[in-house]
Amino acid sequence: MDQETLARLRARYADAKQGEFFDPRCAAIARTQFTEDGRRRWPFEGVATFLGAPHDPAADPAQAAVDIALFGVPFDLGVTNRSGTRLGPRAVRAVERIGPHEPVLDLVPMAKARVADIGDIPLPSRYSLERCHAAIEDFAARLGAAGIRPLAVGGDHSISLPLLRGLGRDRPLGMIHIDAHADTAGVYEGTKFHHGAPFREAVLAGVLDPARTIQIGLRGGGIWLGEFSYDSGMTVVPMHEVEVAGIAAVVAKARAVAGTGPTYLSFDIDALDPAFAPGTGTPEVGGLSTREAVALLRGLAGLDIVAGDVVEVAPQYDPTTITAQAAAQILFQILCLMVLAPSFAARGCGAAGAG
Repeated sequence: MDQETLARLRARYADAKQGEFFDPRCAAIARTQFTEDGRRRWPFEGVATFLGAPHDPAADPAQAAVDIALFGVPFDLGVTNRSGTRLGPRAVRAVERIGPHEPVLDLVPMAKARVADIGDIPLPSRYSLERCHAAIEDFAARLGAAGIRPLAVGGDHSISLPLLRGLGRDRPLGMIHIDAHADTAGVYEGTKFHHGAPFREAVLAGVLDPARTIQIGLRGGGIWLGEFSYDSGMTVVPMHEVEVAGIAAVVAKARAVAGTGPTYLSFDIDALDPAFAPGTGTPEVGGLSTREAVALLRGLAGLDIVAGDVVEVAPQYDPTTITAQAAAQILFQILCLMVLAPSFAARGCGAAGAG
């Protein structure tokens, strides 16, 4: 080993203190993680929150002192197969050590925005889907009116409808929808408010623009249920086309469809192959890998992602916790996209810091 190099490294690092970094970029990130005395919070201590974000359980969510609100929606009255997604938020909160730095985007999102876990939406009934949907819509509308951007963890996919209703009242949103299923089916056993139909109802309610909506990763024997997706003008990229085109081409198409307008990002965990996410109610083999999903999301940086959700985590079907691990990482990626959204930067939001 070169002795001059060894002497230089010893002089710098041999007696370095905990939390001491010399590269300005690393030092800036470290300042978000270490206290002045060099202590870093243990990942398993304290109250579990999404992505380790500060806990801000405001009585009125619209009064929370945040730019981006993470919150849970423990709800599964809309499932058609295996129940249990009501436990999804709790499982995702329990995941440790996601972030703080996104290395490809070179971003520490919580240093660039005021982000907090504001708790779970208080739902009024364990038995009435309609009343719960009304509460979710009101919650989202109050956040939107206060200028707070929402990022939800479900819960089944039916929650996306009231979230879109609450956020798209003044202007319909575009959407990037990553899922094994189109979720644009119709009435099922007497109701149209289930997790297989939120985006049909959102279009019909005038809160989702189908011309600015792309659905990625659809597959399985029920793909024919997505007739409305095609008829309404949504762009559909089934999984077999993803395989042929590749992630880069799918990213390019998603960027073209979403354009420059405000866009919602909805990620159903069953978009992932069950090898990577077995803990979900309607698993479909042949899906995305976690590596592909993260690459896809990174490729969307710079789009105007104003809100989003990660849904359909049912932890009781996955004793390994890899489903919740994947969901937490995807939540982090969406948070990064929201911080990088042009309209977010234009508001002058955020805290000074790394990234």
